[in-house]
Amino acid sequence: MSSTRNVKPPVFNPLTGAIRALAMDAVQKANSGHPGAPMGMAEIAEVLWRRHLRHNPANPRWADRDRFVLSNGHGSMLIYALLHLTGYDLSIDDLKAFRQLHSKTPGHPEVGYTPGVETTTGPLGQGITNAVGMALAEKILADTFNRPGHRVVDHHTYVFLGDGCLMEGISHEACSLAGTWGLGKLIAFYDDNDISIDGHVGGWFTDDTPKRFEAYGWHVVCDVQGHDPVEIEAALKAAQAETGRPSLICCKTVIGAGAPNKQGGHDVHGAPLGAAEIEAARAYIGWTHPPFEIPADVYAAWDARTAGAAAEADWNTRFAVYAAEFPELAAEFTRRMAGDLPADWAAHVDAVLAQVTAKGETIATRKASQNSIEAYAPKLPELLGGSADLAGSNLTLWSGAKGVTRSTGGNYVYYGVREFGMAAIANGVSLHGGLIPYTATFLMFSEYARNALRMAALMKVRQIFVFTHDSIGLGEDGPTHQPVEQTASLRLIPNMDVWRPCDTTESAIAWAAAIERREGPSSLAFSRQNLPFQARSAGQIADIRRGGYILSEAGTPAQSAAAQAVIIATGSEVALAMAAQKQLADQGIAVRVVSMPSTNVFDRQDAAYRTSVLPVGVPRVAVEAGVTDGWYKYVGLDGAVIGVDRFGESAPAGELFKYFGITADAVAAAVKKVLA
Repeated sequence: MSSTRNVKPPVFNPLTGAIRALAMDAVQKANSGHPGAPMGMAEIAEVLWRRHLRHNPANPRWADRDRFVLSNGHGSMLIYALLHLTGYDLSIDDLKAFRQLHSKTPGHPEVGYTPGVETTTGPLGQGITNAVGMALAEKILADTFNRPGHRVVDHHTYVFLGDGCLMEGISHEACSLAGTWGLGKLIAFYDDNDISIDGHVGGWFTDDTPKRFEAYGWHVVCDVQGHDPVEIEAALKAAQAETGRPSLICCKTVIGAGAPNKQGGHDVHGAPLGAAEIEAARAYIGWTHPPFEIPADVYAAWDARTAGAAAEADWNTRFAVYAAEFPELAAEFTRRMAGDLPADWAAHVDAVLAQVTAKGETIATRKASQNSIEAYAPKLPELLGGSADLAGSNLTLWSGAKGVTRSTGGNYVYYGVREFGMAAIANGVSLHGGLIPYTATFLMFSEYARNALRMAALMKVRQIFVFTHDSIGLGEDGPTHQPVEQTASLRLIPNMDVWRPCDTTESAIAWAAAIERREGPSSLAFSRQNLPFQARSAGQIADIRRGGYILSEAGTPAQSAAAQAVIIATGSEVALAMAAQKQLADQGIAVRVVSMPSTNVFDRQDAAYRTSVLPVGVPRVAVEAGVTDGWYKYVGLDGAVIGVDRFGESAPAGELFKYFGITADAVAAAVKKVLA
């Protein structure tokens, strides 16, 4: 792209002045923040939010609202100013509390904190990727529910993004897919201001961005004067008219426009302007009002409540007509957008478990996972599956799977080799509502998706991460593909439930628990190799949902109190624990075997239950084919852990377990050692 900027300066007015003033005053009061993007994008924001965005400030959760994502989340005062001015439940006092503890205006937009914020942004590139997921959800739901003469799902997803988002590799992953899928309801505004934190981007970002997006299959509007409402309006209308391709509107802007001495440089990016520059800016833009004071006529010009209420009322009227003609579809749409499961879900799960236990199959838990999907998916049309080019290995396809295409919706997404993009797109799908996404790759490659996994947990989204090939048990692919520290590190993510089932029953329950969990994501770790079925009582099956339970008691029930030690195991190692228990019993040593498929869930149980499973004063040994450190919280420093504290090797799985000492003999020896 040309190095000549040729940016037309703004014609300042009270409407954009309100954005600029609120941004610079809030950042100054907090003595922290980023005034540059809000001031530089004020005209773009005014055109979109006052003239085009379909939303209702009184009901931020209206199902058919347009979605707006501020991908350059450091510019959070832009969205806070817009939400305040248009009438959301965000007061001027909330803006004064910018970046303060427990405020509704945190440093970066946080979903769940601020009415009208659709997703948490900050890690650059993830906002645009979430937006791709939202647009994908709109496409799928429209294909599912719309009927001739009834467009009950018909909204746009709008994104603001900057140079930083486009530098991040995840933007390439997501935007390439958006073009492939033909997401014509996705419109992104690129704030081309030539600045990032380190200065002018010419030293590290020289991509021809328009050509890159054209190559992705996007409709691109180049060289829009980002401070000229007429040009912005024309570009936006052209984007809305292009229904077969997503659109990128490249807006040339001046960062911090309105700050006469600092605009256009990196000093305005991420620091308060200072009292002197703010005073100069007020004079420069013609804003004569004190900090945090907005005139009534400006509020009135921005107020979107009347138009928003009318737009939602019109949709409600149209939806009522739709419901009269298609009552079952309308009820299903309402259920799914509310995030509710079918009324007979619990009974269905019970029936599935009865079938699973009756079969008693010895199969790989990745196959048990596929069987679970096959059993649950027909009951849950909102399930949206997908895999990062590993569908045949992750076993995430089922008999009713229908791939999403450019021209149709579906219930399965072929993401290609894009683990990070996949996870963040699915976050956006979940945030949109109406769908429950599950995504899949090898457990090892959770590393590529790591920050999106963290964001899922942070945002408390309902998403299911399927990770197969969960240990050195995958064998010959070797240490690059063998997870060692991954299960443990996933358990460390706050609000992430991690399940590592040992057989078909635990797999079915892990899937049910993940589907039912509304307050956060779940990671399910499954084996490549076959694992033996474990017989259980009805009470034991119920206790699986508690994360850890007594799988096999020492001796007979009457002798249960006589357990000399406890063996704790997960996944493929539960079978080793059971074999070790038998060995020790033959030697007159009575041990209890505890299966702990989810440490996270177990830790949330009450103290009495946890103590009933892991009695105080009874020596403990844990076994898991992964790093050992996390297990010492359960076995104590006097206990023992059998695991793998080094990288793997390339060899058949059976040989590897022997080589690394993950055997029944090793577990039995560890028990005897802690009892010595």
